[in-house]
Amino acid sequence: MHCKNFYEETAKIAKMLDFSIVERMVDELVSLKKRDGRLFILGVGGSAGNAGHAVNDFRKLCGIETYAPTDNVSELTARTNDEGWTNVFLNWLKTSKLSKNDTLLIFSVGGGDAEKNISVNLINSIDYACSLNCCVIGVVGRDGGHTKKFGSHVVVIPTIDPVHVTPQSESFQAIIWHSIVSHPKLQVNPTTW
Repeated sequence: MHCKNFYEETAKIAKMLDFSIVERMVDELVSLKKRDGRLFILGVGGSAGNAGHAVNDFRKLCGIETYAPTDNVSELTARTNDEGWTNVFLNWLKTSKLSKNDTLLIFSVGGGDAEKNISVNLINSIDYACSLNCCVIGVVGRDGGHTKKFGSHVVVIPTIDPVHVTPQSESFQAIIWHSIVSHPKLQVNPTTW
């Protein structure tokens, strides 16, 4: 039965997560708040949808100034049309005046792979953030890719079944960010339910 197997796989992944990395992400975000920095969240595809949802939670529940370039489809598509997909996030971050006081959060299934030319828009943004000494954190799947290689605190979702790497990675992005925004060190506003 697919559903039973999928949920058993989900439970295994949850038990395999490195919770110490999530705690370090929380500590980075506590530090971000203290220095009045901003959180920028990048993702593509389903991870872009997760980025928009996470922006709401970090702003509303934690009081962190948070943005995702994918929340403004007009600017996103204009930049893609005029500047190209590979630099769409990079140029948005430059306009937003990303600095070492900010934090970049990456949601991605593969984390970016320069050799395979996958998620180059994330790779260029990570490289730019690192050049500014801006902290990069992330929740990624597979081997973590470029995000894991260059990020400071990156949770890699373990792969149990390669066929499910995308749905499991994107599902655990939500689980992890929800655990972060409900962390007692960060949450300042209660949920209604």
